[in-house]
Amino acid sequence: MHVRPFFAGDEHGIAEIYNHYIMHTAVTFEETPLTAAQMRERIDSYVQHHPWLVCERDGLIVGYSYAHHFHHRAAYRHTTEVTVYVRQGYERRGIGKTLYAPLLDRLTRQGCHVALAAIALPNEGSVGLHEAFGFQKVAHLTEVGRKFERWIDIGYWQKLLS
Repeated sequence: MHVRPFFAGDEHGIAEIYNHYIMHTAVTFEETPLTAAQMRERIDSYVQHHPWLVCERDGLIVGYSYAHHFHHRAAYRHTTEVTVYVRQGYERRGIGKTLYAPLLDRLTRQGCHVALAAIALPNEGSVGLHEAFGFQKVAHLTEVGRKFERWIDIGYWQKLLS
């Protein structure tokens, strides 16, 4: 496995991974699949300020991680929200950990003080991944999303980086 920054053209594999989560899971609250062009637009807006990493295995993008603004008000500039997605069929192979370690390292070097992760619940895998990196649950919001005809809770996990 090889982790590297986003390159032009990666948006196709990234959209493929993300669209599976949109269509088949409550992990994301988005409901409409994204085109590669829409994903590229999103990535371009994020990489201006934060890292976006991809993990390749035998030339296939098997996962990605990124950070983005938690809020856009100036006082939040040292806080970021982090996310990781793994291609269907490649779960529980260490790809999430392989992607998160360099992401958190880069954020620390950029002066990020707090990393937050919003997790749709229940999600044992994501909770376990974040807690393995020292994130702690700091909030639980009840029934804030509705997808697939059911209400979904989210939790926030937080890690102080500096």
